[in-house]
Amino acid sequence: MQTLKQKHRPFCFSVKGQVKMLRLALTVTSMAFFIIAQAPEPYIVITGFEVAVIFFFIILYMLRLDRLIDCLFWPLLDIINSMVTAIFMIIISVLALIPETTTFIVLGGVFGLLAAVCCIADGALIYRKLLFNPSGPYQKKPIHDKI
Repeated sequence: MQTLKQKHRPFCFSVKGQVKMLRLALTVTSMAFFIIAQAPEPYIVITGFEVAVIFFFIILYMLRLDRLIDCLFWPLLDIINSMVTAIFMIIISVLALIPETTTFIVLGGVFGLLAAVCCIADGALIYRKLLFNPSGPYQKKPIHDKI
């Protein structure tokens, strides 16, 4: 019997893609507020670096390069990135919110905290996919072929 091939859902329309793009938008917004307010340079540099890394992962998944470059375990790198980004964004946001500063720095801190929540959600989505579908697209052969 011929098995039906599962229809591929584009990354942009998946839940993981939506969360990652929301995370990118919140981080860009936070960075923009920090730039407008002329916040301390580490705030701008860290948020700018996170924007670049998130953009890299979005391009990687949109072009399906994670399946082409299979020498790296991309879900693990994505989970590690999500957790490290969440830690950095929480630290930067709390430091931006603690002293009495301008409104734009406070807004940058608030959007940074929202981005940190999205980072945690993004990491949890990837981790959940690995738990429920460990043989998924990251394994070369289906489990029943190994017997």
